[in-house]
Amino acid sequence: MARSSHWTDACDCSQPGRALPPSAGGPAPGSAACASPAGHAALRRLVSGFNRFRHQHFEADEELYSRLLEGQHPEVMVIACSDSRTDPAIICGARPGDLFVVRNVAALVPPPTPDRQPHGTAAAIEFGVRALGVRHVVVLGHSFCAGIRCLLEHDHGAGRFEYVSDWVDVVRTVREEMEGLVTEADHASVARQAEQAAILASLRNLAAYPFVAERVAQRNLMLHGWYFDFGWGALQAAAGPCGPFMQLDPEEPPRPAICASGVEGPASVAARGI
Repeated sequence: MARSSHWTDACDCSQPGRALPPSAGGPAPGSAACASPAGHAALRRLVSGFNRFRHQHFEADEELYSRLLEGQHPEVMVIACSDSRTDPAIICGARPGDLFVVRNVAALVPPPTPDRQPHGTAAAIEFGVRALGVRHVVVLGHSFCAGIRCLLEHDHGAGRFEYVSDWVDVVRTVREEMEGLVTEADHASVARQAEQAAILASLRNLAAYPFVAERVAQRNLMLHGWYFDFGWGALQAAAGPCGPFMQLDPEEPPRPAICASGVEGPASVAARGI
């Protein structure tokens, strides 16, 4: 199937001056009202990057992108942090169409609250599980997470954000678990414990959504908790809903933290001697 001609026409990067009509009521892109020297170099890098993508991937792999025009069928959903250093597609070497991704501060999953209010992360989870039928959901946390630091410092004199503080409070049990450790000298160790504990708390919240629990019980869905330590370039996985985190072996299929067999992966059972 050939790609629609209007796609390539609309994205014709061979014409640098080409632009879509300006929207009504606002200045045209590139006008004096929009001009600002700050950040222009960063934006130019993005445009140059798109040109490379278009020539090296989009045009070079026409079969893949033609297939993706017909729809997406990812088997894996990733709930990741918004941190610019931890893009799950880059970390995992994924191709377009491989991952359905939702990112938020600290890679958190709030508990189900059907209060008819907007819930971005819950909506993405519902779409991934119910509409796309993903077979795996991975909660991907990471080291040096500023969102988790905000959670830990909530009651220790840190400035309160207007939205972030309330958001990270969905895993306030993690702060309670770390109580008494936060002000001790070994902040790095406490932060690592909290980052991993937040992944486990999010996994348990995730498993509480009825449509998730149903598919887990039907053996159509597995839940994973991964921890990316970008200081060491290491990737660990939770062996069960309560941990521990163990190094992933590229030669072995990753074990889920939560699955249909008693809600925990075999590695967790073995680790706790059950």
